[in-house]
Amino acid sequence: MHSNSAQLLDGKALAQRIQTQLAEQVQQLLTSNGRPPGLAVLMVGDNPASAAYVRNKERACAKVGITSFGRHFPANTGQEELAQTIQALNEDDRVDGILVQLPLPEHLDAVSLLHQIHPDKDADGLHPVNLGRLVRGETGLRSCTPAGVMRLLREYQLEVKGKTAVVVGRSILVGKPLALMLLEADATVTVAHSRTPNLPEIARSADILIAAVGRPQLITADWVKPQAVVIDVGINRVTDESGQSRLVGDVDFDPVREVAQFLTPVPGGVGAMTVAMLLHNTVLSYTKAHS
Repeated sequence: MHSNSAQLLDGKALAQRIQTQLAEQVQQLLTSNGRPPGLAVLMVGDNPASAAYVRNKERACAKVGITSFGRHFPANTGQEELAQTIQALNEDDRVDGILVQLPLPEHLDAVSLLHQIHPDKDADGLHPVNLGRLVRGETGLRSCTPAGVMRLLREYQLEVKGKTAVVVGRSILVGKPLALMLLEADATVTVAHSRTPNLPEIARSADILIAAVGRPQLITADWVKPQAVVIDVGINRVTDESGQSRLVGDVDFDPVREVAQFLTPVPGGVGAMTVAMLLHNTVLSYTKAHS
């Protein structure tokens, strides 16, 4: 490692610290409220990546003292059954957070199911009411991945105010809410995407460059302003010549590490933060329900 290579932003270590804090908080709340927080993760079908994510979330819940009310449905489950399940969870006082693990099988309408979740139990922060609160700068549950990115920037005391931030990617999961959060923190924000002409040039203007496009190693070293903060939200599984598969981000890690000042690794960066913020949201909903 060269002396001028970027410092890594360790999302995994921060996520563990957040989980430890949440565990202590839950212990205290448990004595006053008599019940633990509850999270329901609904999964349909047997996508192996989704199954791994759900297991990961449920393990994290257990560590913090959150009860899992997860349900695993067969791939051919109908829209109506899922809608009724969400309705029942909305009314269940033991459940503080509900989320539907995406992607769903083709025949299901994910958006309509998301709309069924009560906004105060929307652990993923993706309900239109919560996104509306974000646009208006009102308090509400925030989308987990972008909230995790902001938390990581704060942890390392990386100044956002007055900085030029470029978000590459405009998804409703990450790009749009993250742009709004950066704006709220007084950055000057550009949202770029696959249809943006001169994308490398715009990326190079960023003090804080966020890659959230889902294209492996798209962001190369010549896209990065020297000493920039580079946040890699991408999680892409690639297979090399020998048939070995591994996870890479949207950033071409080794070359970019020589240019940037700070960089998130994949894995071990933003992904770990997403789960920590999911737990944070669940505990937040729980404290609101008991306030």
